Amino acid sequence: MALIQGKPMIQRVYELAREAKFLDRLIIATDDEKILEAAEDFGAEVQMTSPLHDSGTERVAEVAKEIKTSIVINIQGDEPLLRREMIDDLVEALQDKAIPMATLATKQKDMDLLYDNNVIKVAADREGFASNFSRSPLPFETSDYFLQHIGIYGYQKEFLLALCEIPPSKSEKTESLEQLRALENGYKIKIIETQFSTLSVDSPQDIIKVENFLNKGAND
Repeated sequence: MALIQGKPMIQRVYELAREAKFLDRLIIATDDEKILEAAEDFGAEVQMTSPLHDSGTERVAEVAKEIKTSIVINIQGDEPLLRREMIDDLVEALQDKAIPMATLATKQKDMDLLYDNNVIKVAADREGFASNFSRSPLPFETSDYFLQHIGIYGYQKEFLLALCEIPPSKSEKTESLEQLRALENGYKIKIIETQFSTLSVDSPQDIIKVENFLNKGAND
């Protein structure tokens, strides 16, 4: 509900997501009455969910369970610099039904962020599947960049529902990274590299960074 240039962050994310070409339906899933009321005010479809979920994945699965669809995209509400291409790239990747789950990463050249615990690092194998995610630096070949994870996920619906039947894994709880449940249980996550970077809002200071970025873009 934090304001970014006078507009609630959830509204900004919703409006950006609506620009995606391949979404048939866009739903805000929440257990918060304030978000429900705000979403209704700006005309979004919104559904209340259980307050007992351990992760956003479980919240999305509750809503997706009742929808006739084969692919589900989990767009997190703290991504105010979302680009429609990010969503479209995930949908396209999941046309391959052999891929149960996909997520995004971008080449990050600000190496100072390698030691920021709010910036999630990902390592991928030669076939483009994730081998690990961590808040700590991951081993990688000497380079001028590392792969920064962007917390937007795509799933084959049946896989999403099955994943949520598995208890949270040890590494998931240690790192507070829900995607580790899939890796720790032997499932593959396809990494889709995007040229676009983003900035998740994890603190009030991040709001200032996002507004500065948006103001800079408006002035360029």
